[in-house]
Amino acid sequence: MEVSPYLLAIMAAWLIAQGLKYVFGSVKSRTFGNYRQLYLSGNMPSAHTATVVALATVVGLINGFESAIFAVAALLAGVIMYDAIMVRRSSGEQGTAIQEIIKEVKSKVALPRAAKGHTPEEVLVGMLLGVAIGFAVFFITG
Repeated sequence: MEVSPYLLAIMAAWLIAQGLKYVFGSVKSRTFGNYRQLYLSGNMPSAHTATVVALATVVGLINGFESAIFAVAALLAGVIMYDAIMVRRSSGEQGTAIQEIIKEVKSKVALPRAAKGHTPEEVLVGMLLGVAIGFAVFFITG
C-alpha cells in the first residue's frame, strides 16, 4: 500500500513542528517534563503553518504551481497564517488580560484558558519548516 504524499506531508509537518515546540519549550524552561507542549497551540514554531505549507508545497510539486488545487492550498495556507498572527494572537492577548482582571478583583470565577496565537517569527519558522518538509516528502515518495 502506497502512502499518499499529501497525507504524509501533513502528518510529518505536524509531528515535527509539535516535537520542535516541545524541545524549544524544554530548553527555555530547562525542564523536559512539560509534555503539554506536544499538543498545545502557540509558541515556536507554528505547527498549523508548517502543516498547511508542507501540504501546499507537495501539491505544487506534484500538481504544478499553476494548478487550481495549488491555488486553493496556497489560499488555505495564507488564511491560516494570517489567522495565527492576527486573530488568534489578538484573542490570546485578550484572554491574558481577562485572566489578570479576574486575579485583580479576586473573583472566584475559574480562570479561562488564554489560547496563544503566534508571533510573525513563529509563523515564518513554521513556513520554512513546512517548505523543507514538503520538499523532503516529495523527493522521498517521488
